[in-house]
Amino acid sequence: MPAIPAPSRRTLLAAATATAAAPFLAGLTVPDAYAATAAASDVEIASNTVLYADPSFVEGTHYARRHRRHAMFDDDRDKRHGFAKSVILAPHGGGIEIGTSELCLAIAGYDPKDNAPRPAQGPVFDYWMFEGLLKEDNGKLHITSTNCDDHVARSLCAGSLNALSLHGCKPEQAQLPAGTPAVLVGGLNATLRSYLVAEFKAVGIRAQDATGIAALAGTDPENIANRTMLGKGAQLEITTDLRKSMFPHNTAEGRKTAQNPVFWDFVGAARAALQRLEAGQKIL
Repeated sequence: MPAIPAPSRRTLLAAATATAAAPFLAGLTVPDAYAATAAASDVEIASNTVLYADPSFVEGTHYARRHRRHAMFDDDRDKRHGFAKSVILAPHGGGIEIGTSELCLAIAGYDPKDNAPRPAQGPVFDYWMFEGLLKEDNGKLHITSTNCDDHVARSLCAGSLNALSLHGCKPEQAQLPAGTPAVLVGGLNATLRSYLVAEFKAVGIRAQDATGIAALAGTDPENIANRTMLGKGAQLEITTDLRKSMFPHNTAEGRKTAQNPVFWDFVGAARAALQRLEAGQKIL
């Protein structure tokens, strides 16, 4: 979206303060939150640094950031749990695009319940997420992927060969009939896109290439998923209905502690695609 004049942005931030005064409740049920996207907000916040600098938003109350950067040693490259070449991102986690935080952790190799590694599942990946913690209207905190300038997110991508970014969308945004569970695969890494589509289809999840859908293509070089060492990554746009099917309980605590089989099918497919890609990559 075009840059927003400062007065309008101040108006937005003042409104956000009024609606966000109450702390986020971990067990809160948010019936419509799966559909929270940029469309939920009339005005887009310009960037992460703009949001972080504004006193209207308090980290830990209105939003949160989580990340993990794994240590790398020169004798780890051939070890099963050694150097990972990929980073997993959830730029709109928490209540912004529900389910993406949990998917980010699980695809990175961690249990959403307690953030503990799941070593039996294979390697762990670096990850970063920005999460909305507002009681409602978390769409206000949506920052477009091309405007994501969080320093940790950018440094993790800049130090990785690959990035996989997780997002939520409505079926209509994906040019699909209402109620369609599907994942749209975008980004500039055509090889990773093809692996992801194939792996999702193999476990019965509807998947298609998104590069023909401008709003979901993820092909802008400025997109955080494409800010890797190779200048390309992948972006997953997961429809409301597919995300809903992943969790038996639509609360922050419920999504963290219990997931349906389709959640783990999705996670396994994404990890399989990344490991196929990494198998053919050398660290120069």
